[in-house]
Amino acid sequence: MAEPLVSIIIPVYNAATHVAKCIETVRRQTYRNIEILLVNDGSSDASGPICHMYARVDDRVRVIDKENTGVSATRNLALDLAKGDYIQFADSDDYLRTNATELLVQCAEKTKADLVVAAYYRVSRGKTVAFNFLPDGVVMDQEEFARELMEEPASFYYGVLWNKLYRADIIRENGIRCNTELSWSEDFLFNLEYIRYAQRFCGIDTPIYYYINNKGSLVHTQLNLPNIVRTRTKLFTYYRDLYERLGLYEKYKLQIHKYLISIAEHV
Repeated sequence: MAEPLVSIIIPVYNAATHVAKCIETVRRQTYRNIEILLVNDGSSDASGPICHMYARVDDRVRVIDKENTGVSATRNLALDLAKGDYIQFADSDDYLRTNATELLVQCAEKTKADLVVAAYYRVSRGKTVAFNFLPDGVVMDQEEFARELMEEPASFYYGVLWNKLYRADIIRENGIRCNTELSWSEDFLFNLEYIRYAQRFCGIDTPIYYYINNKGSLVHTQLNLPNIVRTRTKLFTYYRDLYERLGLYEKYKLQIHKYLISIAEHV
């Protein structure tokens, strides 16, 4: 049986100083059946030429040049073009463990999970710290996963895109896309939408991704108290709706409301 194709989506915007390292760690994945979608979001530096250089040396690399419209629109365009059976994301200033994709696909294929969530490393000021919440290899249904999520509602572990593997057919059939109106936590909203349609969930306790805590990144430049309050209030409607649909809201109301007051611990 042929290995499933994995589409790895990397938005690129003025990332000339670090995008090559990211691309190299994706190209060197032990899992070879991948397509690498480099979406250049109107960069004004050398990011575009760097991406095109990789496309010339690796036929798995596809470069899409577009005018600057932000990370959500950039990811959405890549989702429209992705051909894979699975979808994986990476950010241009981070990098991956060499067998990251292999571990994700192995877990998904073995357990038939619709969403695989892996541990990751946070790299900041010379220190590397691992983060993980789910037990390794344990398959959960939607309600069990939702109970785990409410324990750490503001964690990058659950909120971000880059430590997960998604089934492309669930995304396509349900029209799941990133919200272009949000400048922060748009990835968490994407995940909340995806969870509504996923039925099986599984964790990997091996860290597969190196998140670089960069003070100049988008999440830091836009993370201020007014923005946090506005975004959390808007997202809470979707967050609460998930638990109402599962019949868990009234029983766990206090825990669910923790999301409004919690601060992401990794920013």
